[in-house]
Amino acid sequence: MRNQTIRMQKNVHSLSRLQELDDRDDVAYWRSQSPESRWEALELLRQTFYGYDPTTTRLSRFFEIIKPG
Repeated sequence: MRNQTIRMQKNVHSLSRLQELDDRDDVAYWRSQSPESRWEALELLRQTFYGYDPTTTRLSRFFEIIKPG
C-alpha cells in the first residue's frame, strides 16, 4: 500500500439495523482475507480516524545538538 492513493466510493453504502447485524459474518469475512488485505484495511481506518498528512509520514531529519553547559 506504499505510495498508493486511497479512494473511497461514497455512493456505495447499505443501511441495516443494529439488531440485524451479526458479528459472526464479519469475523468470517476478515478471516477469509489475506493478512496484507487486513493490514490495508486497518491502515485505511487509521488514516480515516486520525487524518492523513503525507508531510508527517517521515521522521524529521533535523537534530539539535545541545552541548552541556
